[in-house]
Amino acid sequence: MMPPPAAPRPVILDGDPGHDDAINILLACSSPELEVLGVTTTYGNVGLERTTQNALIVRELINQTSGADFPIYAGADRPLVVPRLSAESVHGASGLDGPDFPTPKRGAEALHAAEFIIHSVRQRPHQVTLLPTGPLTNLALALRLAPDIAPLIREVVWMGGSLDTGNWTPSAEFNALCDPHAARIVFECAAETGLKLTMFGLNATHQAIANPARVAAFRQLGSKVGEFTAVLLEFFAEHHRERYGWDGGALHDPMTAAYLIAPDLFEVQAMRVDIDISDGLSAGRTVCDVWRVTGQPPNADVALKVNADGFFNLLVERIARYR
Repeated sequence: MMPPPAAPRPVILDGDPGHDDAINILLACSSPELEVLGVTTTYGNVGLERTTQNALIVRELINQTSGADFPIYAGADRPLVVPRLSAESVHGASGLDGPDFPTPKRGAEALHAAEFIIHSVRQRPHQVTLLPTGPLTNLALALRLAPDIAPLIREVVWMGGSLDTGNWTPSAEFNALCDPHAARIVFECAAETGLKLTMFGLNATHQAIANPARVAAFRQLGSKVGEFTAVLLEFFAEHHRERYGWDGGALHDPMTAAYLIAPDLFEVQAMRVDIDISDGLSAGRTVCDVWRVTGQPPNADVALKVNADGFFNLLVERIARYR
């Protein structure tokens, strides 16, 4: 007899939508391996009001084209300590510039994102996986408000940081730099409690470039969501073309959901990661002890390699499931 299929993994998507955040939500909601309990929003690419509106837009599109639904919870509107950054230069004034938007038919829930995370983890101990794809403020708040949840979280898969160079400063990736104190809380929690933490930094996400041929594959689906995805990627490519000279944008955030769906597409290595919260050029750097020279035990799995063709094939196959 064939074994019964595994139950879907409950997940909470925590982000700052955002072009690649939007695609991550589309990927998660079209994948039977995952059960999306909710989407929580934070500041980041743009302010909280706009990122929450963008999440509502993506939910409306998903509902119209698949019937799927999920609650949305707004969270932190600023970092714990440092001034707020934003990335309109990458994502446009709305944070989701490019495609035509559906009009959301309902708003976000009243509960704060950190409270939703706490409630969900306590309700389903050892089951819930968190996929933060922006600053880690919501998760840090949840861990500070309810330290008991740390050993109850199944896993955290974060898009942020870098094994090597940054993108917002020479040393720091944007999500880490937005709230380095929150990132430090999360990574220290992993070191102290054994919280399972996986980091997809720029060194990995820059291996998956949405070049014109890959964008065309979404448009060739001939669907509303396929066209939406293609237009998102075409707008997102403009910044990467100007900054790096690439022929497309790096598709960062969807690697978090893809890692849960198809882990064989990725290679990770356990290592100690510390967050630099000092002032100066190294602020926000994720300091990765690749060779274990500090003698500190690992507190995270850090992504090293990505099967880019397999990753994009998975994305196209899942986006094709929308009408």
